[in-house]
This record gives sequence, C-alpha cells and structure tokens, in this order.
Amino acid sequence: MNIISLEPVDQDRRSMFLDYLLLADESDEVVKQYINDGEMFSICYEEIKVGVVLFTFHSSHIVKLKNIAIVEEYQGRGLGKLVVKEAFNFYQTKGFHKMTVGTANSSIANLAFYQKVGFRMVEIKKDFFKNYPRPIYENGIRALDMVMFEKNLLPGE
Repeated sequence: MNIISLEPVDQDRRSMFLDYLLLADESDEVVKQYINDGEMFSICYEEIKVGVVLFTFHSSHIVKLKNIAIVEEYQGRGLGKLVVKEAFNFYQTKGFHKMTVGTANSSIANLAFYQKVGFRMVEIKKDFFKNYPRPIYENGIRALDMVMFEKNLLPGE
C-alpha cells in the first residue's frame, strides 16, 4: 500500500491551497499568477492533507514541477521524494519525455533534494528573483538566480 496519495485539485478549489503554495514560494503575487495553470494535486499522507504539488506544461513532451510544498511537521519523512518519484512515473506514462524544476541559488536544501531524486542541473537564470516584489533571503543568502534542473523520463535514461 502506498503511504501517500495525490488527489487532483479542481480549478475552483485551488485558492484553498494558497497557504501550502506559499510554503515553497514566498511571493503571494507570483503564486497568484500561476495558481490556475497546469495540474494541481493535494498530497495526502495517511488520509491527512500535508501538502500540494503543481505541474505546468511548456511543450507536448516537457512537464515542469512548478511548486511542491509539504507542511513543516511532515517534512523530512521522505514524502517529497515519494511525490516526485510518483510524478516521474505518472507523467512518463502520459508520454512526457522530461521533467524540469527550478529553485533559488539560496535554497540549499532544495538544491540537494532535487539532485537526490534524480534531477541534473542544466542552467542558471541569472537575476531571476530580482523580479520578485521583495528580496528573499534563505540561509543568509539572497535569492538572485534560478538554478534549473531536468530529469529524463524516457525508459533507460
């Protein structure tokens, strides 16, 4: 039995998950720009809603992990890793070839997490976070650049 489940979130219910999305993206304004894009799933652990994940699509073969957030009391249990690996399988069976994700240069834990689940660094978008309404600091570092990762979903890669 799977300890997590991903439940689709309809467009009319997405605003109920704004606080979850803000755990991973500090800008209310930015989150509101993408909250209705793509496919959103609530993350349930032992039938308790513990987070949310949102995927967007930029081509017929590439899916982007736009936001994944798990409430603090459930972090560190491997749930995020299970969600991402389930997403790899789900989108591979839907015909996607690649999954991408980006995180801030200051998000040390995220940089490690994405590599641990199989993503590879492919690009740095310099000054990406300068467009945010307010500066973001994590780990004593200002978030300025977006580090982009990708994971091939094709069998054998």
